[in-house]
Amino acid sequence: MNLTNYVKQVSLEDFGWEFRHQAYWNKRLRTTGGRFFPKDGHLDFNPKIYESFGLETFRKIVRHELVHYHLYYQRKGYRHGDRDFKELLKQVDGLRYAPPLSNSQAFLIYECLSCGALIRRRRRVNIKKYRCSRCMGRLAFLKEKLNGDCAN
Repeated sequence: MNLTNYVKQVSLEDFGWEFRHQAYWNKRLRTTGGRFFPKDGHLDFNPKIYESFGLETFRKIVRHELVHYHLYYQRKGYRHGDRDFKELLKQVDGLRYAPPLSNSQAFLIYECLSCGALIRRRRRVNIKKYRCSRCMGRLAFLKEKLNGDCAN
């Protein structure tokens, strides 16, 4: 799928206005569905949203970013808190927030080999460099788990 052509099509069909810039996939996006750059007018989209939730949800994300885009170039309130933004987003049935990706809610569990303390982290820890903050003992990676898991 050519992303820029798809965004142009959505813009004409859902807004009746032309999209005149470029749209790109950005694999580095983690918690957001897309971004609008007022400086040069291009849009970035998270390919994981498209892969995980399908075209229908992705189209609503595209609408959200196009609301930013079109309001900015009409010199109206294009930020999330602005009335113009909220009204146009509701009018075109765009998503207010990106749906959460399952890996964005995962965390890592480390165990101190000296005192047995469990340490939860969102990012990886270099266990050769860092130590337990309680007893300065060495750390060992235990497991990765999702927020929905009940057991420690």
